[in-house]
Formats: sequence, C-alpha cells, structure tokens
Amino acid sequence: AVEREEFRVFYQPIVSLTTGFILGFEALLRWQHPERGLLPPASFIPLAEETGLIVSIGNWALHESCRQMQAWRVSQGTNLPEKIYVNLSLKQFSQPDLIEQIEKILHSTGLAPKCLVLEIIENVIMENDDQTSANLLKLKQMGIALSIDDFGSGYSSLSRLSHFPIDILKIDRSFITSMNASSRNLEVCEIIITLANKLGVSPSIEGVETRQQLALLRKLKCESAQGYFFSEPLDSLAATALIATNTQW
Repeated sequence: AVEREEFRVFYQPIVSLTTGFILGFEALLRWQHPERGLLPPASFIPLAEETGLIVSIGNWALHESCRQMQAWRVSQGTNLPEKIYVNLSLKQFSQPDLIEQIEKILHSTGLAPKCLVLEIIENVIMENDDQTSANLLKLKQMGIALSIDDFGSGYSSLSRLSHFPIDILKIDRSFITSMNASSRNLEVCEIIITLANKLGVSPSIEGVETRQQLALLRKLKCESAQGYFFSEPLDSLAATALIATNTQW
C-alpha cells in the first residue's frame, strides 16, 4: 500500500455548536485496496503500528492533510474551515525528530501553525516523561493546538491532564451512543464537559447521530461535535462541495 500509494485521507466535519457552522475537519486515513475496496483504519493501523510503518504513513497523512487544508484556505474565500485535526500515533509522537518533521511539513505546504490541531491519545499523557512534556510545549509554542482524542476510553490521570498545555478534550463516542435525557452517560458527559470548561479546555465530542443528542450537547455547553448526523467522512472533492454549501446545523 505504501509503495503503490493506496492510502487516502478522508475528512469528517467538526461543527461549532455555538454557530452551527463547520469549524474544521478531522483527517481520517483509509486504504483504497485494489481487491477489497476502501478499508477503515482498524483493518490496517494495528499492523502498521506493529511494523513501525505507522511513522512514515502518519507523516504522509499529516502532509496530505495540511496540503489540502491550505488548498481550501486559498480557494474558498471567506467560507473557510478554521482548522484541520490530524491524529498523531504514539510511535510518531515518540520520534526524536518529531518537531523538525512537523516544521518541515508546515513549511512545504504553506499552512499556518494556527490552522493545525494535533490529536494525541491519552497514553501519550500517561507516558509523562521529560521528552513528552518538552514536545507538547514546543508544539504549543509553535502555535499548534493540541487535542486529547477519545477521552474516557483510556486511563488518563486528571491531575496530569491539568499540567499539560491541552486545548481540546475530545470525548469518546462511547459516552454518546446510549445517551438520552435521563441516562448515566449524560451525567458523565456533563461532568467531563464541566471539567474541560473549568480547565479552560474546549470540550468536543464524537459520534453524534441524532438531533436529540445534538440538543442535549448544546444544553450541556459542549463547544463542538462531529458524527454522522452532520456528515460521514468525505473524500476531498465531497468535503470541498460541503464547504461550498455553507450549511448551518
């Protein structure tokens, strides 16, 4: 797949729950397999992690996402997504030349650092070594925003969380799947959203599928959300068309 350039980046909109407009897009990796069709990350990312290929694949995905975001910013006039959200794997984050790689990608694509959000999993926070802290601080100083992805699915320490320069707390989709006006998951969501707001961190959530869920999240003062209620992940052409519609939810 690497040699034949079969990987693709798809884009799922992230919507501001304050304005109802698209805030940005999360970049999601897919494999366009010649025989099996379009494959989701779960079918190849674990092997890519195991073999170490995730580093080169992840760097390619970051470059392609930044290139596409800059193309949108040049072509879309005033109707612009503000940020592109890109996942960094634990192995990528552990690379000694991480900062140099990101600087090189931003320079070659022309994308401003303020337009990039790097999403890291809770395990990165749990590593909590000097290199992790130094990398997070350098990225923050560059003007790049940092997001904890799938919050609540791992084992992050809240005391550690408060000591890192995190901008966005993205709540795991499992909390919203069975959420309704009287469910325990709703209470958990409310606690996490309140915690994020108290820490000065922007709460976001994945997996929104119904208008009722959207209404509840607005009531809880969640700042942004994504999910199939708004749109499935789209290829670049379909994402460009969505931007042009300037849809408000």
